[in-house]
Amino acid sequence: MVRLAEDPVPTVLGMLVLGREPRAYLPGAYLQFLRIDGEHLHDPIVGELLIEGPVSDLVRRAEEKVEAYNRVSVRFADVVKEERQPLYPMAALQQFLRNAVLHRSYEGTNAPIRVYFFNNRIEITSPGGPYGQVTVSNFGQAGVTDYRNPNLAEAMRALGLIQRFGAGITLAQKALRDNGNPEAAFEVSEQWVRVVMCQKGT
Repeated sequence: MVRLAEDPVPTVLGMLVLGREPRAYLPGAYLQFLRIDGEHLHDPIVGELLIEGPVSDLVRRAEEKVEAYNRVSVRFADVVKEERQPLYPMAALQQFLRNAVLHRSYEGTNAPIRVYFFNNRIEITSPGGPYGQVTVSNFGQAGVTDYRNPNLAEAMRALGLIQRFGAGITLAQKALRDNGNPEAAFEVSEQWVRVVMCQKGT
């Protein structure tokens, strides 16, 4: 978290995990949330939030915001026990939001993580393309993983934000299928990664 014990200058990891205002030193270390009433960026914005702070606060507040708009439908007319289903399973949302924080690039860009909640889908865009063994062509394949920020991965594991390295996409896709959503789609370039989750029936 610091360079040396006798020279307690925080490292990038120290600022991300323990810093009060990481964005003061890492301009892109924040998340932009938009709730858009429509299916296009030019449609009306009905909710927005800029979320910053240490990674634990960033993740918690982002998940709270998404959950607030994640309506739950209740089915009770033709079943013995009422069934409740959200538009999107929180397990998948958590995996993709936390992956965006973990795997993004914090260098060479001032872009934030972007979470756009449309009427028919959610898009999460993370700055920085694939890294190491992960390429544009093999992105999302089971068992293919690498870590741009390995110390941040360990810190997030210690904070209880991630459990199993390399299993996030597989777990998220299963949660989507179990909820009746199509599997998430990925748009991958050398500069950014975007995951798109669609509602059931789309």
